[in-house]
Amino acid sequence: MSPSVAPLSPPDSFLAGTREHSIELDAEEKRRIGLFLALLLDANTRTNLTAIRDPEEAWTRHALDALSLLAVLAEIPAGGTVLDVGSGGGVPGLVLAIARPELRYTLLDATAKKCEFMREAASAIGLSNVSVVQGRAEPLGHDRGERVNEGGTSRREGGMRESFDLVTARALGRIAVASELTIPFAKVGGLVVLVKGAKADEELEEAKGALHLLHASHAATILTPTGRLVVLEKRRTTPKNYPRRDGEPKRTPLGVQRARVE
Repeated sequence: MSPSVAPLSPPDSFLAGTREHSIELDAEEKRRIGLFLALLLDANTRTNLTAIRDPEEAWTRHALDALSLLAVLAEIPAGGTVLDVGSGGGVPGLVLAIARPELRYTLLDATAKKCEFMREAASAIGLSNVSVVQGRAEPLGHDRGERVNEGGTSRREGGMRESFDLVTARALGRIAVASELTIPFAKVGGLVVLVKGAKADEELEEAKGALHLLHASHAATILTPTGRLVVLEKRRTTPKNYPRRDGEPKRTPLGVQRARVE
């Protein structure tokens, strides 16, 4: 990662978007987001992290898009835990870690080079509330950690399954797929936020069977500057057989008739 990268300045379009949606950022938060975007675009010249290469578009499609999740994060108290599944180049996870530093973030991705970039970017920005995990959601969604016995009582230590107050995902596939890869990580009563586009309602209708099987429900759909946020609430413990094996959620989306997939 180049040490000479300078932060990008926020364009008028981004500033107008934050005003329109009542998103408040101080000068240091804008500088940090600008540094993240500069690092992302610089690294993208060597490693494929994002299809966006224009700085102004990055402010809108990455930063403003990520900040739209703050409306949901407002429900998470200080010290709460957030997991970003398929974090890729660090969006929305790193942007949210800048804007809500009192929360703890775990960024999950299966690609080593993307994880390396996120770790280096978090360090360069000075984020101490971020950890990066390399791995697939399917096996990690079953990771319950270790059982520790102390003084006649037993407790679980570590693990990712049902451990997070909020789980986010962007570009993880249709809702029937993304829900199986995210809901197992959320605590009972926790939320899952999927960043979606104009077909969100169509995908939700398709995903009714999946949400029923995963013991979750549709809580809200929030319009954003660039699309929609689909908010799911986890009602009960995820059945132990979900998520299914690597690649199966994408190959045969849960609760969706095969004729609609092909």
